[in-house]
Amino acid sequence: MKILTVVGARPQFIKASVVSREFGMHPSVTEKIIHTGQHYDDNMSELFFTQMDIPKPYVNLGVNQVNPAMMVGKIMEGVEQQILIENPHALIVYGDTNSTLGAALAAVKQNIKLIHIEAGLRSFNMKMPEELNRVITDRISNMLFCPTQIAMDNLREEGYDGFSSDYFLSGDVMLDATLYYKERALAEETSLGNLLDSDFILCTIHRAENTENDQNLTNIIAAINSMAKEMNVICPLHPRTKQRINGLGLKTEFTIVEPVGYFEMIRLLDKCKLVVTDSGGLQKESYFHNKMCVCLREETEWKELEEDGLVIVAGTNPDDILESVKEALIASPEFGKNFYGTGMASKFIVNEILKSI
Repeated sequence: MKILTVVGARPQFIKASVVSREFGMHPSVTEKIIHTGQHYDDNMSELFFTQMDIPKPYVNLGVNQVNPAMMVGKIMEGVEQQILIENPHALIVYGDTNSTLGAALAAVKQNIKLIHIEAGLRSFNMKMPEELNRVITDRISNMLFCPTQIAMDNLREEGYDGFSSDYFLSGDVMLDATLYYKERALAEETSLGNLLDSDFILCTIHRAENTENDQNLTNIIAAINSMAKEMNVICPLHPRTKQRINGLGLKTEFTIVEPVGYFEMIRLLDKCKLVVTDSGGLQKESYFHNKMCVCLREETEWKELEEDGLVIVAGTNPDDILESVKEALIASPEFGKNFYGTGMASKFIVNEILKSI
């Protein structure tokens, strides 16, 4: 059996690592990984493959630094060429990026079985590019693996029981990765030095709705500067986001570091007092590390965390962000609920794929 897996962004590298390892337990399966090139910074791509022992992609499509529509088109074209060469039994996509959508469209156009891991998530904000990507990918997939019961419920309410696709409650492969890599990550040397020795808030900003919106970005930076007066804020920033901040002439009064690999992110999550982010995946990773999270968006896909008070959705108003941070720092959350499975999602997913192909 031959499987093509398409990845292009940091969270997808992490998710693919545990599923690829599980495929490796089955000699009858040949998996080939296509890297779209969507994240081209070394710390955002190649470092993950090295750290996590993920099989190196056999091809990198090199699609980056183009507008979203062109990116999807180029990824679709590049993946279609590889499908024609490899003639796989199935193609796997993860999450909700442009890489996900472009590869998914290529698969269905060539009548290749499409498998979507991390299916069923909904923010119910169709202005979000990620929401469009995930909704379309879900609808054209043959097998959908949902990380949570809420994701399952979303698909059921959208009528998937009447569609020709199969959907499963698998648990979350990101939990598999956290459980597998955490001990190793904490034991390795870090380039972060003594930054981890005192109390700090971990902050990330990357979503286009914030980085490409002048007012949102200005508001967020103002809030982070205010937070930094009370506690150190460590913020790994992508060069693009730095350029946007500098272009707007915004002063930064917090600690900016280069983009970090997965192991260093685990260290940051392990040591921080709080996470402030617009990342979907990092909200969930915060929970895996027993940390409260403030979400710099108007909604979250991880409804179970919001409903349990473990993620506070603050939006981008500086006063609301600071109030949410204050609330999160004094909260006494309970992290024991089993929202995301038991760390066996990748085994379940691979077994179901092997049964169906």
